Amino acid sequence: FRQWGSKTPGHPEWGHTAGIETTTGPLGQGIAHAVGLALGAKMLGARFNRPGFEMFDYRVFGLCSDGDLMEGISSEAGSLAGRWGLGNLNFVYDDNHITIEGDTALAFNEDVGKRFEAFGWHVQHVDGHDRPAIRKALQAAVAETTRPSLVIARTHIAFGAPNAHDTSEAHGAPLGAEEVKLTKQNLGWPEEPTFLVPEEVRPVFAGPGRRGAEARAKWENLLASWKAKYPELADSLGDQLGRFVPEDLDRRVVEGMDKDAATRQHSQAVIQKIAAEVPCFVGGSADLEPSTLTWIKGAPPIGIDDGPARYEGRNLHFGIREHAMAAVVNGLALTEAFLPFGSGFLIFTDYCRPTIRLSALMGIRSTWVFTHDSVFLGEDGPTHQPIEQISSLRAVPGLRVWRPADGVETAMAWCWSVRDAKGPNLLALTRQKLPALKRPAGFDTRDVWRGGYIVRKESGVRPGVVIVATGSEVSLALAAADLLGPAANARVVSVPCFENFLEQDAAYRESVIPKGARRVSIEAGATWGWERLVGDQGLMIGLDRFGASAPLADIQKGLGFTPEAVAERIRGFLGA
Repeated sequence: FRQWGSKTPGHPEWGHTAGIETTTGPLGQGIAHAVGLALGAKMLGARFNRPGFEMFDYRVFGLCSDGDLMEGISSEAGSLAGRWGLGNLNFVYDDNHITIEGDTALAFNEDVGKRFEAFGWHVQHVDGHDRPAIRKALQAAVAETTRPSLVIARTHIAFGAPNAHDTSEAHGAPLGAEEVKLTKQNLGWPEEPTFLVPEEVRPVFAGPGRRGAEARAKWENLLASWKAKYPELADSLGDQLGRFVPEDLDRRVVEGMDKDAATRQHSQAVIQKIAAEVPCFVGGSADLEPSTLTWIKGAPPIGIDDGPARYEGRNLHFGIREHAMAAVVNGLALTEAFLPFGSGFLIFTDYCRPTIRLSALMGIRSTWVFTHDSVFLGEDGPTHQPIEQISSLRAVPGLRVWRPADGVETAMAWCWSVRDAKGPNLLALTRQKLPALKRPAGFDTRDVWRGGYIVRKESGVRPGVVIVATGSEVSLALAAADLLGPAANARVVSVPCFENFLEQDAAYRESVIPKGARRVSIEAGATWGWERLVGDQGLMIGLDRFGASAPLADIQKGLGFTPEAVAERIRGFLGA
């Protein structure tokens, strides 16, 4: 347990140990991810079940603790599960009244059962050491098909240990050899061997394996009959479970994206194109869709109306619950049958960051779509204007952060995300309108997938300065380069995705940003991290302060993000 390379790490890790459905280390995440897993089961059933052929009717079971139910994410997710009527979700609450600091009464005395009843759950109370009572409660939970179920099992930590029973010390520390000996004596258990599995226990554990094999064989026979009766549906199931994406999706999606518009508006158009080609593509917003523009047109919302069509849609209303939204998206991704996305304002990644981190830790195919990506959102002011968010998200291992500069980059970022099997992607999109970039001859749209490429070449043999930018600042860099004039011999580089660019071989990276060249970065956010591209001697034009509440033009002028202000700073840097 907890040793290097073992299959029993400190917390369950998805992809590390067989049988682990999701990584659940931070408390509350297991409940919230399970809501996504249960929703995925309902959505698969709505798409593929037919009378007499219940192909997807599985249930999701979980075990949770006092700590899980103290964390706010469990309430967010529990509320959603009740609203969506997830009758296939069943949790047992190990109610032992103990946390690390002591009795839960130190900070927690609410009636959890009433809370979950208010969410719309079916709630039962049992003695957690009474196995027949537990069995009966679980049977009742399974019989409840319209509401999620919570079985509150009152238990005692270190049960039977004379000196550790109901103590916080037993929460995270071994009992020790002497207390183990006393516990065995107290319970009438043989002291030797140290770890005893009685022979009468073995056939009990063999039973589930046998029943599971029988159930699998029965399901495979059902599947064969279903395929024979519904061959076209069977083809769709193959695409669903394979998360099929056309090889040339990007070539089709990028067409018509050479217009002036906010990248969130470009994203809206791309979402419709992807949805038409990729049925497993689903998603929603934390009550911000009119701003994030992520609605899949022509598809109904999921889980709202009662009846058989309740789970047939593709759009999710998460309410103002960014944390639970992220976990549900992860849960859908973990079904390995959907390509899900969640959306909101970039500043609110702070609310769902732990769950975004889990998507990267697991390497699952969640897509995060966050708009209003900089101080240029304007009047909402410093509380809503992201500064450090982009840089800090780039620091998450395995997360690819895209900040596209126009429609072409937006389309290619989206296509990379739905085609990329390596892990999660995050798109940071503008509120404000941006011009379509004019690129040099020979540009291939798939160059965007390299993470960085030349937008404007210098006129001489070597650039006098290389200006590197992302998102809305690429067009700003181009305008500043115009003001610098031919004498500066400026090259402009767009880096929509740091992670992809840094994965390119050294020869390509140097062909884009040559060694020895004077380098400038421009991004309307924290400068931290840009030294990886421009070096310690480069000029980093950014924002290491909070923003201000004002119209867009005033923000740009007041914070020095006009072409004239940027050009002047570059001239000073070059000594011109």
